[in-house]
Amino acid sequence: MKASLLIELHTEELPPKALKSLSEAFAAGIEAGLRARHLLSTDSATAAFGAPRRLAVHITHVLPRSPDQPFKQKLMPLAVAQDKAKNWTAAFLKKLEGLGRGHLATVAVGTREGPDALTVESDGKAESVFLQSVAAGQPLVRGLQEALDESLEKLPIPKVMSYQLDDGVTTVRFVRPAHRLVALHGHTPLPVQALGLTGGTKTFGHRFLSQGEIAVHAADTYAEQLEREGRVIASFAARRERIVALLRKAAEHLSAEPLMPDDLLDEVTALVEWPVVYESGFQDEFLAVPPECLILTMQQNQRYFALRDASGTLLNRFLLVSNLDAKDPSAIIAGNARVVRARLADAKFFFDQDRKQTLEARIPGLANVVYHNKLGSQLERVERVTGIAVAIAKALGVDETHVERAARLAKADLRTLMVGEFPELQGIMGRYYAQHDGEAKDVADAIEEHYRPRFAGDALPASMIGTCVALADKLETLVGLFGIGEKPTGDRDPFALRRHALGILRMLIETKLAVGLDHLIAVSSREFAAAGAWREATEELTEFLYERLRGLLREDGYTANEVEAVVSLAPNRLDDIVARLAAVRAFMQLPEAESLAAANKRIGNILKKSAVGDRQPAVEFDPALLFEPAEKSLADAFRHAAWRSDANYAAGDYAGALTALAPLKQPVDRFFDDVMVNVEDPKLRGNRLALLATLRAQMNRVADLSLLAAG
Repeated sequence: MKASLLIELHTEELPPKALKSLSEAFAAGIEAGLRARHLLSTDSATAAFGAPRRLAVHITHVLPRSPDQPFKQKLMPLAVAQDKAKNWTAAFLKKLEGLGRGHLATVAVGTREGPDALTVESDGKAESVFLQSVAAGQPLVRGLQEALDESLEKLPIPKVMSYQLDDGVTTVRFVRPAHRLVALHGHTPLPVQALGLTGGTKTFGHRFLSQGEIAVHAADTYAEQLEREGRVIASFAARRERIVALLRKAAEHLSAEPLMPDDLLDEVTALVEWPVVYESGFQDEFLAVPPECLILTMQQNQRYFALRDASGTLLNRFLLVSNLDAKDPSAIIAGNARVVRARLADAKFFFDQDRKQTLEARIPGLANVVYHNKLGSQLERVERVTGIAVAIAKALGVDETHVERAARLAKADLRTLMVGEFPELQGIMGRYYAQHDGEAKDVADAIEEHYRPRFAGDALPASMIGTCVALADKLETLVGLFGIGEKPTGDRDPFALRRHALGILRMLIETKLAVGLDHLIAVSSREFAAAGAWREATEELTEFLYERLRGLLREDGYTANEVEAVVSLAPNRLDDIVARLAAVRAFMQLPEAESLAAANKRIGNILKKSAVGDRQPAVEFDPALLFEPAEKSLADAFRHAAWRSDANYAAGDYAGALTALAPLKQPVDRFFDDVMVNVEDPKLRGNRLALLATLRAQMNRVADLSLLAAG
């Protein structure tokens, strides 16, 4: 009979930042192993459990034994299995004996002997002998043991521990010492083994709130028993939802909103088995410190949840999630208030000390900070970023003086105590310190903005000064690191170059910056003239940017064909790329689109075959050499369509530029029906090729339409 399955490993406290992934991988591994062994039903459902001291999985509708499975196995080619007299060879007979099917040596091909039969079939290359049989199903215990072993072997353990079992001899390697293994199929215990433990029915609840061992009655009662008897919410997701609900409820009493970043919620969920939320606070004097510092201190050091009022102002209250449900929580509240007070005092000290020295005075100290051993110090990097930023400002007509000032100060906060303690605040603290130093507002804002976008979906710089410095910062990184061979490979991208590239592309596209990629890379490359180990890598970097562009546009909802039609032209300016894509999409709605795209592809193939070496056909044709009615008609239609298309293209109406070409469908079709391009007369042939080249160049100014053709 089908029944639910439960597997639980009870351990010492698991690493909180890894618990969620460990829990999901443990459950997924066992599910995959059982499914591969045909021990699950089509309607089996899997629930992963993960708590500070346990990994568990519950799966419904698990079979006690897998069904018999018919199979077909290739044994060897017929030419090797039989001799010229069509008798089985010694090699084939040995093969049968090794498979325990020696009895089939005397059975005619195609005749079944019990579940077994030999057949001769083609394997796609030659005729071969196959064994057709039925593999007997295996009991759940055996299949589960294999699935459990595989799942444990593949767990994403951040750091493995070694520990000895109670026998004092056996050494086990796992993420944390494991103490109990629970394995139940329905009500039946399963004697599987893992990490020196044998499956049973007993586990433990909350370290402080439960009453000792818990005997799990059945797989389906596990979660309810743990919660009722052990004061443990086993489900990671359910525990997280409860924490969010408790935080919101506690914040309501203060008419506040809790700050609940996902990473912090996941970590706190992994630290508690029975979450309880308490409110505490700190002195008003600490509110003089920038709120980002206070929030980061509370979140990173203490796992507290900061509170903001309706206007977004940080309060001097916070919420903490405890693993203890105390009758009198005053000691917990007071103790956490004392701890956070010391942490915030450190932050206030850093802030006060940092403001005693200006950002400008800190710039020389960047010479003592290594950026990269082949690219010099942070001070050298600042000089390069400044040069690039000023060049971009010139190209875009932005205030060069303020761009230069912001770029020169952008990295100075790396030498402050606050950023030394919290690297996540670089740029943010630079803005505060610049304001304190009396720098212009747009300069101070640009210091913070130049790190944007920091992650996928992050806001772009809000000002053009910030945009210039942000582009310069990311371009310096890409051009510099590509120039010393530090390029991303596969999943390896230690310098986050893909993120930098996407940031550049987003700024160019979303801010509609009228500057070309070639200019940006060129002005950036000039700044590395003095870097001895650096070599120009413009071609590789440009292709890297276009590959990221393809991915970015596909994520925005454009099809692969639409993207390739535009990006394959290697557009130098990206400020109009969205308009080009919109034009392509509108063009494909025209009734003439499919025919014109196919004609474009055909023209491209003709021109490619007609090229001599690297020499392409001429792009200008002579109307006087046209004498066939179809080619005259095409040339005439082209002149009218090109005039309208040119006007629309010049006005930035790319959709109109493509739509203006629709009337060319019939003359193009007639041309291919009535005119032979590759005639013997070289002048006629060259002129017709030039006509086609002119037509294709006109059609492909917005996008390569041939890539939109079917097939």
